[in-house]
Amino acid sequence: MTQTPNAQTRPLRAAGAAEPPAPGQARAHFTVPAKHPMVTVLGSGDALLRVIEKAFPAADIHVRGNEVSAVGDAVEVTLIQRLFDEMMLVLRTGQPMTEDAVERSIAMLKAAEDGTADAGAETPAEVLTQNILSSRGRTIRPKTLNQKRYVDAIDKHTVVFGIGPAGTGKTYLAMAKAVQALQSKQVNRIILTRPAVEAGERLGFLPGTLYEKIDPYLRPLYDALHDMLDPDSIPRLMAAGTIEVAPLAYMRGRTLNDAFIILDEAQNTNPEQMKMFLTRLGFDSKIVITGDVTQVDLPGGTKSGLRQVRDILDGVEDVHFSLLTSQDVVRHKLVGRIVDAYEEYDSRNGK
Repeated sequence: MTQTPNAQTRPLRAAGAAEPPAPGQARAHFTVPAKHPMVTVLGSGDALLRVIEKAFPAADIHVRGNEVSAVGDAVEVTLIQRLFDEMMLVLRTGQPMTEDAVERSIAMLKAAEDGTADAGAETPAEVLTQNILSSRGRTIRPKTLNQKRYVDAIDKHTVVFGIGPAGTGKTYLAMAKAVQALQSKQVNRIILTRPAVEAGERLGFLPGTLYEKIDPYLRPLYDALHDMLDPDSIPRLMAAGTIEVAPLAYMRGRTLNDAFIILDEAQNTNPEQMKMFLTRLGFDSKIVITGDVTQVDLPGGTKSGLRQVRDILDGVEDVHFSLLTSQDVVRHKLVGRIVDAYEEYDSRNGK
């Protein structure tokens, strides 16, 4: 897409010669390669185009055939130009653009423009085309810049903390990296664990045996596994000890070698449990610890080990803290707004 601040371009919505852009405005023009049908660029029923137009109200976007042009505020036109370039890079990989992907691409470009992103931050195409794991006809990828950096940190560091609100993919992406490590023989087993603390319930009051009490609480970890592996293979892998799903208490006294270990819901560990878990690390192993410090279910007065551990380990070599925010929520859009609303309420009430 070439930007031409004063060039004449063909009008796409009305007849007649295009007006030169006014001072402070710019014009850009882009030709979509013939190998990419326009529906892949504009979306079904122009859904993607509407997302772009809404995000850049100070620019007019015109489409005719496979030609796209934009005129208006110089900054917005520049961002639109970069957006279409990034979309082409993604489409070349065979990955479709969705409304969500376009919105996240726009957010990344705007963050880079206004300086809220780090200098040299990854481009939208670099984020959206990083494949972690392909399974059962779908590919798991990061969807935001923070998610990509979290995944990259897991590759680079032995112990990684993924801290952020619900829906930011911190556990799911860690699980994908664990399965990838197992399949590529980087490790011989996966160990998934959670502290046995229920939100508003105590396990002793639940019906059934100890296993039946614990199983529902570990169910989210099983569900993620079923998304990433052939369901028929999971019982076999668990029976062989290649995959272990167990409450945190079962980790005590063990040394975990040659394993990818994930501690989920770590905000519900107390400081002693967190220390116990971290010291289980053996040779050729990797640990990922995930949690949301805003959703602690520990009994009143009990300090969260996840809240404390950052003060203790910050700056320790080969330990990394990845922070995700409401901007990284990949569930329904309303989840991000709910997270923001709760954070605002807590800040007003001194929590």
